[in-house]
Amino acid sequence: MLHSEAKIYNMRRNYIKIFSVLTFALGFSSLHAQEEEMTVQDSIQVQQEIKDEDIADEESNRNVMLNAESNTGPREVNIGLPPSIGGITILENDLPVVYWFWPEMSTGTWRQSVGLERTGLLKMDGLANTMGDLGYAVNSYTQIGTKEFQGKAKISGSHFGWFQGDINVSGPISENGWSYSAGAFVNFDPSTYDLGFNEYVDQTQIYRAGLTKHFKENKGDITFAYKYSNSYSLTNYAIFEYGPNGEARELDYFSIGTDSYLPRDGRLKFLDLVSGDNYWADMDGQSATSEAHNFDIFGNYQMDNGWNFKYSTRLHIAEASLMYSAPISIFTPGAGSNFTFANTGEEYTGQVGTQLAMNSPRIPTTTAMGRFSVEKQIGNHNVTLGVLEQYYKAEDYHSNRSFFFQSVEPQPRRLIGANTDADGFYNYNVGGEYNNGFENKLSVYGSDSWKVSDRFKLDYGLHLRYHKMKGDHYTTPRGPGLVLDPANRQSFDHDWVHIAGKLNATYNILNNFGVMSNFLYTEENGLLGDYSGAPYPNLTKSRSPLAGFGIFWNTDYIQLVSQATYLTKNNYLQRFNLVNPNNDTESVTNTVYYDIQTIGWTTDFVLSPFKGFNLHYLITLQDPVYKEFNFSAFGENYDYNDNSVQQISKVLMEIDPSYTYKDWRLWASFRYFSKQYANLTNALYFAARWETFGGVNYKLNDNVSFGATVVNFLNQRGAKGTINGAELITDPSPYYGRLLTGSYIRPFTVQASVNINF
Repeated sequence: MLHSEAKIYNMRRNYIKIFSVLTFALGFSSLHAQEEEMTVQDSIQVQQEIKDEDIADEESNRNVMLNAESNTGPREVNIGLPPSIGGITILENDLPVVYWFWPEMSTGTWRQSVGLERTGLLKMDGLANTMGDLGYAVNSYTQIGTKEFQGKAKISGSHFGWFQGDINVSGPISENGWSYSAGAFVNFDPSTYDLGFNEYVDQTQIYRAGLTKHFKENKGDITFAYKYSNSYSLTNYAIFEYGPNGEARELDYFSIGTDSYLPRDGRLKFLDLVSGDNYWADMDGQSATSEAHNFDIFGNYQMDNGWNFKYSTRLHIAEASLMYSAPISIFTPGAGSNFTFANTGEEYTGQVGTQLAMNSPRIPTTTAMGRFSVEKQIGNHNVTLGVLEQYYKAEDYHSNRSFFFQSVEPQPRRLIGANTDADGFYNYNVGGEYNNGFENKLSVYGSDSWKVSDRFKLDYGLHLRYHKMKGDHYTTPRGPGLVLDPANRQSFDHDWVHIAGKLNATYNILNNFGVMSNFLYTEENGLLGDYSGAPYPNLTKSRSPLAGFGIFWNTDYIQLVSQATYLTKNNYLQRFNLVNPNNDTESVTNTVYYDIQTIGWTTDFVLSPFKGFNLHYLITLQDPVYKEFNFSAFGENYDYNDNSVQQISKVLMEIDPSYTYKDWRLWASFRYFSKQYANLTNALYFAARWETFGGVNYKLNDNVSFGATVVNFLNQRGAKGTINGAELITDPSPYYGRLLTGSYIRPFTVQASVNINF
């Protein structure tokens, strides 16, 4: 994935709109300790749900904790849209860890940890019904106080110098039901490359403390929990040579995954959109650090009438900073161009990289949430009724922008050119962002899992939401040197009502064979972030219907699901940083609204031919295409209707074998992605690739276990995502041999961990 301005803008509205052709829902078993948390084998639980006659809320299909790009968070479950830079939605105690990932990323305040009692993957219909959003979500629950002392610790590291320490203790305080829980998580990750200006790429600390009251007669419990997080994180890129057949050739002087393409000194200059002050920001400090305080009250109470009352509330106060140096293009200077090194004044004669610098400095955000529900088994019905409240306020959010040139080499140096200032920067605040205001979402929802007969089951639900959004913004064009004038501030005030729902049906034709169908629907109009740019946003209601039909088959040796799906989504927002195909020094930011349509077919099975051996296999065939996609730029009209969606493979496979013998477990995970189109015209693409993982786990005794994992054991190279500056290119041949930038999977990496229970 390329983290260019276009890429970042692309995904903002879609953090809570994730949806996929993989719509059959499968049940999630608890993740194992240490490495097994990351290597849990995909297993289809739809069939098990049918046999057990108990619809689960979570699913064990998707080894989401295996991330080929970094250690910071779960991977993105494949979707029918380009992957979200915000990552997969993450919930803790049934509430989002952040309301909106910009400017505070989810992984800044949440990591997989022994401080979590359990972690699972919330299936799509569960998210649609309870949150009114469409997609998959990682769901996790804080470790509460325990009636007996319990200690858990985990130490992890890699041969690149990564260190992670994680500990949690819990136990009783008094005999009247009070108990405690406390934990600490620290992460020091240099990743696989040398920044030059800082030792670590990710430095994250999370501390937890909680008090739990257990009610008498096992009626339930209530927990008061506090969490503090402080997270510093950066993103790297690679240089490569583009070739025929989508090749990304590694250069002799730049190693993909082990060299850094971030500025050598880590210093970037900005003009503050609000204050008008020029300032320098260091990529090794607070400019890339977010800090948050989290207060939760959650638990449940079993009422005398049989209803189980569940509740979860949160106050989240944060100061979030984001900082990026994102590549735009690489070009060969023309005759007469004079570039010099900013730090020495010496002449530079090589190729030049154009960079976009972005900084959102210490943005205050406040979030208050509450979710309350009651559930009860009534005859053949399992009924849930709930209320969800979400309030979010961002105070003077602004993203300062500047552009600069740098040398094309590992740890590049900043350059001064004819159009830059004395420090090498230009076009301050072109594309800058600002918004201020709040959102409030109040929802009521209900669901029912109804066993109609021994063979037929229905699962249905409805979610009704009132969405209030109010604030102010600027329609001032984001020209060079912009400082916002408060006299030009404009207000907005919106009220919407949204509907979401689910309807799933399963019918057993035979005891172990049957058919299944499902339908999901969500809608929304907009988010506060839509007002960040100068153009007034298109707030037409966006509707996302998704339907599927398939079969399932279960025996003692195989569990199989095969399903076809269809989805559409209208009014999809993307902001492109377009480069003129006839003049690569001319660029413009364009806001485009369009639709997407996807037809897919997925087959997923788990094979267990003999004791100890398990093989999971998944294949997806899909065809996501653009609809109503047209815009104007550089005096030309462009129409990309029916073109394939960028960054989406049409063929996906996952192959996950594992073998367990006594206290040993050997496992591997292979993911295949067919070619991915890298620009709007579909003229450029990246070749197919594999992501590979493997490992071994050994349980020494009930208290100590070990794990070793190898990431990218085939040592794959290459790139993925989009090609910056090439969105409008129709002839790929001029790009053969050109230097491009992109993101990548980690190089061959050996990781190890020790889990201790005491």
